Amino acid sequence: MFIDIAVLGLLAASVITAVATASEFGPSVETALARAKEIHVATRRGDGKRSASAPIWFMYDGGAVYFSTSAGSHKARRLRNGGPVYVSVGAKDGPSFEGYGTPVSDPQLIDKMAEHYRKKYWIAWLGLFVPDKNRVAAGKTVIVKVTPVPEG
Repeated sequence: MFIDIAVLGLLAASVITAVATASEFGPSVETALARAKEIHVATRRGDGKRSASAPIWFMYDGGAVYFSTSAGSHKARRLRNGGPVYVSVGAKDGPSFEGYGTPVSDPQLIDKMAEHYRKKYWIAWLGLFVPDKNRVAAGKTVIVKVTPVPEG
């Protein structure tokens, strides 16, 4: 049996990268993300202080947290300016992490979020407060992908 060493090396690097990405949240945050119905999100204001946190619905896929917000919200504006995202999971004083927020507009991801919301939140079954790719495309809604700032 012939195994290409280069391919084996790429596979090993992919596994190591996936493990490193998944573990960046830390075990208490990961456990909370798997169970929680909401996250509390704060951003850095222009004066350098942390904003008040707001409870937000979210989707966690094992490597990142996704949420939606109005394109005109303070959160969206501050994230466009490169500010950090402060996330507490489940409650204001729940397990927390600091992350980077980047906008995403992938229609397949937005559909995945919508389906996730319909399963997770009872009112979303009615079609309310569900991420919508048409609203994102029209610039009315922003989908934010949050990845943790590496510790160290």
